[in-house]
Amino acid sequence: MKKLKYLYFLWFTIGCFSLQAQIKLPGIIRDSMILQRDQKIKVWGWASPAEKVTLDFKGKRYSANTSTDGKWQLTLPAVKASGPYTMKFSGKKNTILLSNILFGDMWLFSGQSNMVHQMNIHDITYANDIKEANYPQIRQFLIPTLTNMQGPAEDLQGKWQVAVGDQVRPFTAVGFFFARKVYEQTKVPIGIINASVGGTPIEAWISETGLKDFQNIEKTIERNRDISLQKKSQRPASNPVITPPVDAGMSAALKWFDPAYQPRGWHRINIPGYWEDQGVKDLNGIVWYRREIAIPKSMTGKPAKVFLGRIVDADELYINGAKVGNTTYLYPQRRYPVPADLLKEGKNLFVIRVTNNSGKGGFVPDKPYCIFAGQDTVDLKGYWDYKVGLVNRPFAGSLGDGINVQNQPSALYNAMIAPVTRYAIKGAAWYQGEANANQPELYDKLLPALIKDWRNQYQDQNLPFFYVQLPGFMDYNYLPSESQWARLREAQLKALSIPQTAMAVAIDAGEWNDIHPDNKKAVGERLALAALVKVYGKKIEYSGPVFQYAQVKDNQIILSFDHIGSGLISNDGEALSEFAIAGADKKFVWAKAKIEGEKVIVWSDEIKQPLYVRYAWADNPVNPNLYNKEGLPASPFRTDK
Repeated sequence: MKKLKYLYFLWFTIGCFSLQAQIKLPGIIRDSMILQRDQKIKVWGWASPAEKVTLDFKGKRYSANTSTDGKWQLTLPAVKASGPYTMKFSGKKNTILLSNILFGDMWLFSGQSNMVHQMNIHDITYANDIKEANYPQIRQFLIPTLTNMQGPAEDLQGKWQVAVGDQVRPFTAVGFFFARKVYEQTKVPIGIINASVGGTPIEAWISETGLKDFQNIEKTIERNRDISLQKKSQRPASNPVITPPVDAGMSAALKWFDPAYQPRGWHRINIPGYWEDQGVKDLNGIVWYRREIAIPKSMTGKPAKVFLGRIVDADELYINGAKVGNTTYLYPQRRYPVPADLLKEGKNLFVIRVTNNSGKGGFVPDKPYCIFAGQDTVDLKGYWDYKVGLVNRPFAGSLGDGINVQNQPSALYNAMIAPVTRYAIKGAAWYQGEANANQPELYDKLLPALIKDWRNQYQDQNLPFFYVQLPGFMDYNYLPSESQWARLREAQLKALSIPQTAMAVAIDAGEWNDIHPDNKKAVGERLALAALVKVYGKKIEYSGPVFQYAQVKDNQIILSFDHIGSGLISNDGEALSEFAIAGADKKFVWAKAKIEGEKVIVWSDEIKQPLYVRYAWADNPVNPNLYNKEGLPASPFRTDK
């Protein structure tokens, strides 16, 4: 037995050594990559200890010897924007040949879901942009969701893809429109590292070193290093919908989507709308909807498509007893293809099974609900019948020590940023904040900490850092009010005091009922404007008006702004709106406002001694219409602190 164990150990050791002898490159150094122009470039990898690794590139040979831990690194001289090139890596055991390499400008795009959102998710809005995409010199390296609570990882996997035709579909939509505008203005190849994960807080993207001034967060990092705790309490990175085990609609002899099923005890309800707003109180569970839809002959015998807006949380669609599509979480818009042979002339049975886990369940208003084929469309809005299939009981107790790993401090930085910090970049773009909207005071410190940390990690204290201010979201409030989202926008606004930063204002690019608004082009192009000015030296206006200072004169407050461009305007031609004014008591009332030259004058007949002004200070201001003539919106702000 001892001899067998020894032979196994010997075989295992030889096998490991043999594997180590193979040259290995990091996941990001692959065919079709873009390398940063005009900078010395680090190229690194792994091989056997003391092995000599050579790189043939542009007619020259570079070499390095691996260290005792099998790591090696080469430095290449700066190369101007150009390509394509090949690289040949050679060692004792293997050779790696890379091709189609360009030199251009690399940008790190990161954040949460609004940065995640791919062109494919917005394929209706941007159908022509996808169809006409032919930008082989725009490329994305997409990093999948990865987490690590033990410390920085050395490597990761990902995929390079070019912005040509359907290959552009996985691109971050914000990133694609940024890259396209910059490329069209500069003709320099543009690369994107897409490291973004939906629903994640800013602290997950900062290194442990970058969080050293946050004692409570440091304690969390220490706790998370306990592997036994991690194994005990780890939950999946995503939050899959857990289907309850007993659903009357699925357990009946005839399932409720079966055309042979005879409905009894169903009630009337409207689509769109939440069932809690239509007489159904405190229900989390499964609710079935059904309706017979009249389809004209002209829509039969051809492929069709169903738009079901957005549904909270999950859904399954059945037509004439056949399952047509399903979505497992609340954010994507529902767009389901219908086979050509499924629809029939006359009445067709539509059944939708909706699962809701918390909050209001049902169909989000102000979204498209229809079925169309060819040139014909049938509206699906209106009264349907519903029946409850299952009611979830409230959970007793708590989740204990359960944690969502992707939300833990440094967990995403360790796995998705740290492995690419040696890969030279031109700058970074950031779209995040929704997950921290209830902590605006902490965000005041965390956003500067992120910027400082990434600059330290990339060893570039002037690394351009451009970010998106949160758009409008949630219910309109027609009275002046307090707002956590407005306060977080203020934290983002404050970060402009950091050199070599810029902010894309997106207050006009939101949707009241969708935390993932469809308008990604404006956001990406506004980030591009900042890059074109701050990085590429273009002489254009890149920002909307930004409040500078206020002067009280009699019963008026006179506001001065930076970035007025060629002049201040009301973008809809109406009187300026969303201005509120207050005296010493800070009880705000709506104010009148007008543009006089480069100033905005604000007053209210109710406030005789005004001291403070707020503009667009709400979760979702109704009509923030102060812009400059370049068409860029003013940032929300307040003068009271």
